[in-house]
Amino acid sequence: MRFLIMGPPGAGKGTQATAVAEHFGVPAISTGDIFRANVAQGTPLGIEAKRYMDAGEYVPDSVTNNMVRDRIAAGDATDGFLLDGYPRTLAQVAELDGMLNDAGHELDAVLVLTVDREAIVERLLKRAEVEGRADDTEDVIRRRLEVYAEETEPLVSVYDERGLVVAVDGMGEIDEVQGRIFAALDARTED
Repeated sequence: MRFLIMGPPGAGKGTQATAVAEHFGVPAISTGDIFRANVAQGTPLGIEAKRYMDAGEYVPDSVTNNMVRDRIAAGDATDGFLLDGYPRTLAQVAELDGMLNDAGHELDAVLVLTVDREAIVERLLKRAEVEGRADDTEDVIRRRLEVYAEETEPLVSVYDERGLVVAVDGMGEIDEVQGRIFAALDARTED
């Protein structure tokens, strides 16, 4: 199975991606985790990515595309993967289409978590306190939500036109949301 998980920042994608990936026996690939690891290690990619992340902007496509191409070509992703945080722009959709086409694969589903905007702001501010995440100030959170609405939300329509979107209510307790996700994706894979 080859999935994408989409939704605004703070929708619970990272939390749910791990469970969904385990459920289907594929690796969860998070561009955000890869960027944060590079930032923590002070790599050239991390230094470049940090400038954009601190401003609530997206890391340039050229950097992100190369990272994703390498990661989905890894041995553990041969039989499938779940991408979290990619694609984020229409240009990245075309790039991912090319990567999959070159490998003779296609996407099976695009899981979209729907959530309330103000609930996300509260959720991210709490996460910032608990995890000490400097990139989660209220101004940066609101900017990230604007960038998502402008650049990434239109991708949902693209994938919906392809018949790939599985929309799931992302509000509620983690286990409740997870149950809705599993039911929706299991039903899709049985078709």
